[in-house]
Amino acid sequence: MTTPPLVGPPPAVPGGDQAPAGRSRNRLVAVVLSVLVLIAGAATAWWLTRDEDGSPLAGRPRVTDRAAGVSYAVPEGWRRDEKGDLVDAFTSSITRENTGGEEGGGVVLAGRGGPVPRSALKERTESAARSNAEFFYPDGHSTLRESRPTTVGDRPAYTVALEVRDGEGGTGHLRLTLIAARDSRSAFLLGIAQPTGPAERQEVDEVLESASVG
Repeated sequence: MTTPPLVGPPPAVPGGDQAPAGRSRNRLVAVVLSVLVLIAGAATAWWLTRDEDGSPLAGRPRVTDRAAGVSYAVPEGWRRDEKGDLVDAFTSSITRENTGGEEGGGVVLAGRGGPVPRSALKERTESAARSNAEFFYPDGHSTLRESRPTTVGDRPAYTVALEVRDGEGGTGHLRLTLIAARDSRSAFLLGIAQPTGPAERQEVDEVLESASVG
């Protein structure tokens, strides 16, 4: 498959051939497992520190992604892998696998792109979120649950949350935050959880809310 442009919208998949329609939950499982294998771990690209602020994830390790120019917290039960290479679209990622034999899991991916003016943040973020929802859930449909401006550090940003029904009775949560990191570039964080409940939604949202730039 052809990967869409990085910004407007960001890429909908971290690489590989497009899966057949009707397998959205299996696709998310495959994405989670693939990211565990394909995640970049070079010390020159990103590494772990500790989050010492007052956020819900204070005290947790943080991924510092120099390529994207962002850092974000790693919740308990999530993991990263230092082996292999991520595809060009993404620069770092963390994943959570469900326990007890359940399908699904969670993934948060970071990436970078070209400049996005403040005036275009809403349009670009909503478009990118829907593009990702259509890719991961080709037989389903999405409902906009949140769309608002925000800031990450001192930089303007925009965040969008979608509830996605997969067409097989399952529900997923997708959140995308797009950051106008500098005049010459942007950065994004994409989080997906399935199956989704209040705890799963909150966990993904807290990772994206923990983001900082630098």
